[in-house]
Amino acid sequence: MNSRTIPADTLILSAPSSVDIALLERLFDQSPDVAFFVKDVEGRYVAVNQSLVRRHGLKAKTDVIGKRPIDICDGDFGRIPAQQDAEVLKTGTTLINHLEMQWDQPHQPVWCFTTKLPIRDSDGNVIGLIGISRDLRVPVGTDEIPAKFAAALQKFEQDLSGNITPGALAEICELTPQRLARLSKRVFGLTTTQLITKIRISVASRLLLETELSVSQVAQKCGFYDHSAFTRAFRSATGLTPTDFRHL
Repeated sequence: MNSRTIPADTLILSAPSSVDIALLERLFDQSPDVAFFVKDVEGRYVAVNQSLVRRHGLKAKTDVIGKRPIDICDGDFGRIPAQQDAEVLKTGTTLINHLEMQWDQPHQPVWCFTTKLPIRDSDGNVIGLIGISRDLRVPVGTDEIPAKFAAALQKFEQDLSGNITPGALAEICELTPQRLARLSKRVFGLTTTQLITKIRISVASRLLLETELSVSQVAQKCGFYDHSAFTRAFRSATGLTPTDFRHL
């Protein structure tokens, strides 16, 4: 892969130096509501902030460095992040604002949004990842967001080709349309229809940056069966046409 085909969001992260990492650690050490991490190509922690250490009931960063999520956390709280890491490291795709549950303190879960970006060397090879998990800032208890809501959003992100409607999404979440609408508004500040569009546009943006699929192929992959409808929705969300966005 040459530099022209490296996704734009990874260019600025290419091969960060130890100085860069140290500065990022110091910065995120001041953010108790964010878990920050850098991992190597095997998914092992290279750098973390104090918040991540505290959340797992550990005493020092040295208790985390060199380990994987499954080494410091039992069950799904260790398994799911490790699976995410493996996917990012293998495919070079990004994970943006993924709703999931993580530890706020040992045995005290909290909902958060997780973002993971691949780190590439000058040849475009994935050599690690960098990311954050930031706590959901709205006052929503862990028992107020059904696990099937997060799972349904993840499933939808992975396959946008279907003609999903607010009613269909509510059925997948096993919620009434009214309950889903209230939940979507409270968590994301969006109506259910706006949330569906946001997810489609977010995935389309990543595909435009990270793949060589044509605009029409991206539109179809993201559930827009009409090229014009895709362009209108994309321009409304970003201020640019899909073609202009890719070029920029």
